[in-house]
Amino acid sequence: MPLALLALAIGAFGIGTTEFVIMGLLPEVAAGYGVSIPTAGLLVTGYALGVVIGAPLMTILGTRVSRKRMLMLLMGLFIAGNVLSALAPTFGLMLAGRVVSSLAHGAFFGIGSVVASDLVAPQKKAGAIAMMFTGLTVANVIGVPLGTLVGQHLGWRVTFLLVAVLGGIGLAGIARLVPGQPRPQGVRLRHELAAFRNVQVLLAMAMTVLGFGGVFAAITYITPMMTDVAGFADTSVTWLLVLFGLGMVGGNLLGGRYADRHLMPMLYVSLGSLALVLALFTFTAHNKVTAAVTVTLIGALGFATVPPLQKRVLDQAAGAPTLASAVNIGAFNLGNALSAWLGGIVIAAGLGYTAPNWVGAALAASALVLAILSGAIERRHGGAGSVRLPAGEPGERRGALAGGVRDSG
Repeated sequence: MPLALLALAIGAFGIGTTEFVIMGLLPEVAAGYGVSIPTAGLLVTGYALGVVIGAPLMTILGTRVSRKRMLMLLMGLFIAGNVLSALAPTFGLMLAGRVVSSLAHGAFFGIGSVVASDLVAPQKKAGAIAMMFTGLTVANVIGVPLGTLVGQHLGWRVTFLLVAVLGGIGLAGIARLVPGQPRPQGVRLRHELAAFRNVQVLLAMAMTVLGFGGVFAAITYITPMMTDVAGFADTSVTWLLVLFGLGMVGGNLLGGRYADRHLMPMLYVSLGSLALVLALFTFTAHNKVTAAVTVTLIGALGFATVPPLQKRVLDQAAGAPTLASAVNIGAFNLGNALSAWLGGIVIAAGLGYTAPNWVGAALAASALVLAILSGAIERRHGGAGSVRLPAGEPGERRGALAGGVRDSG
């Protein structure tokens, strides 16, 4: 794997830390601003919606600069958002800081996925994407637990300042390691938009929303669930997040490995197993040992879907992958926002802190249904359906392919 993937993983590490660390700090942030836990959960929802909006917006704006420069600009925006979150005197400004930092998220992973897949041979693309996403998963083993520990002892504001420092390290890594190339020529927005006429692309994005949304329905409220239901001490949340992160790392790497060989079967198994485990979490959450095991499995099964879903979109949007790739990252976070909101509703309705697990199970099961439908459509049409650039424009088509797919700067 090229060394440039390390730079992408470093950036992903910083972004992953700020995305997930808020879950371990919800009680502290809620107490600091004098708001309820469900209200503090809006920091998860707001971040996720910011990714949904920022993914296509920042990707479109980035078509006028090289991919390397755009990745650097996105990391600068990420740093600014985390500094604002750390210094915000009111909950509204804290939420605004979360949204600012989230605007970089979707475009970074979307553009980064295209860059990563272009750096390796075709049969290794899912593995390269998984390598970049390893930074996101390792953040849950190291960055998130450490950030939670720091936030509980030194204050959550210190955590977000440290996340801004991580962003600076990621920025330096991209500047140093990602190769630079001229701005792509011949790329047209209508070529990128053509991907959204493909039903398989839309189905993959819907699977992303529902499948990964199932994970966040449970994990958003992991702190009150583990302390109030399982009986863990507040300080135990840190190592529970480590277990979740270890599951994510393993699931991500396995998903990347097997997606290059058996993509759709990998989705069937991971989504079906995820729905089952989330349903069982309602019962296993009442015991410390079974709760800890289940948290690990949710991380593993949830992230086993990430490389195959991202590769599915890239494959089906062949020749115009950048915008589709970024929007699919937004789809992950749309699922996060939807599930965090639904989880807050069932908790506020008095159904208890384990109720979001049923929401997550239903979402993951719905994603499995869509995966089965997508596979059936593909078999019926012999695997056809990926987006190609319009015929009759050979020069423009070559330029789009050369710049839109092969540019890694």
